[in-house]
Amino acid sequence: MLCIDSRNSNPFFNLAAEEFLLRNSGEEYFMVWQSTPLVVVGKHQNALAEINYRFAKEQGITIARRLTGGGTVYHDGGNINFTFIRKGEPGKLVNFTAFMEPVIAFLNGYGVEAIQGPKHEIMAGGKKISGNAEHVFKDRILHHGTLLFGSDLELLRKVIDHRGGLYTDRAVQSNRSSVLNLSQILSGSLDVSDFRELLFDYVKKYLGGTHAGPDDRRIAAIQKLANDKYSTWEWIYGWSPDYSYENTWEGRQMKIRIELHVHRGMISVCQLNGGQTDLSEVMHLLTGSRHAENNIREALERTGLKNALITEEFEDLVYAFF
Repeated sequence: MLCIDSRNSNPFFNLAAEEFLLRNSGEEYFMVWQSTPLVVVGKHQNALAEINYRFAKEQGITIARRLTGGGTVYHDGGNINFTFIRKGEPGKLVNFTAFMEPVIAFLNGYGVEAIQGPKHEIMAGGKKISGNAEHVFKDRILHHGTLLFGSDLELLRKVIDHRGGLYTDRAVQSNRSSVLNLSQILSGSLDVSDFRELLFDYVKKYLGGTHAGPDDRRIAAIQKLANDKYSTWEWIYGWSPDYSYENTWEGRQMKIRIELHVHRGMISVCQLNGGQTDLSEVMHLLTGSRHAENNIREALERTGLKNALITEEFEDLVYAFF
């Protein structure tokens, strides 16, 4: 077992590292990492339906998609992410309990009455402190989880509270849970850095692992995967299952009904009803384009709507498409 204490806080790099080590190595791994403020959706989720898009944009919170299924989670500097990559017998690889066991044992050792919950989460005091997910590749499995230590829970609640129109799809839906920071129940003066180091050392010893890190060649390959896949619009938003979107925006002198059908992130049907306002050019420009803010903004600007509305109204109209 090779144990990696990743000090790279770029979430795309760390998500790419998980996939690269899973698919391109025969070794077993344990890794801990942290990231800048981030929302990570599951592989089979509709990213836009899971987030408060405008709030995330205004707060500078990154959106990412991971390789595993399951629901949406929030990362920041107060959250610790842990990853296991192990070999096993095909058909018997999925075993949440086995991977959560050392983490729960570590928490118990510090007086936290942590238990495994019914949805593969770790709970303490009746609240969620860790979400977990898995992905199988041949005879190998990736298991990863979050561990809330001192995250901004108010920011967490706001950024995953979708505000806007109605999305209709068959995507995996998140189950919202009451959450808790470990710093609220731990005694003593541990900070998140201390806690991360203690977790890393405990699991390394528990598994009989050795401290290791990717070599320069692997770092370059991981960064390429981060650039070519994990940080791209096609993966983050375009991978979302097909969906329909409906909303109604109302300004001082105009009301617009928005209806979109989206396939792999691309708008296949755009219906806009603005009453006396002719929106046919906007519909033409948006049909076949990405369901993305820059495309929406450009189409509305090109057709003169920006000049017809005050700045605040125009911004509200742009975000009404999400």
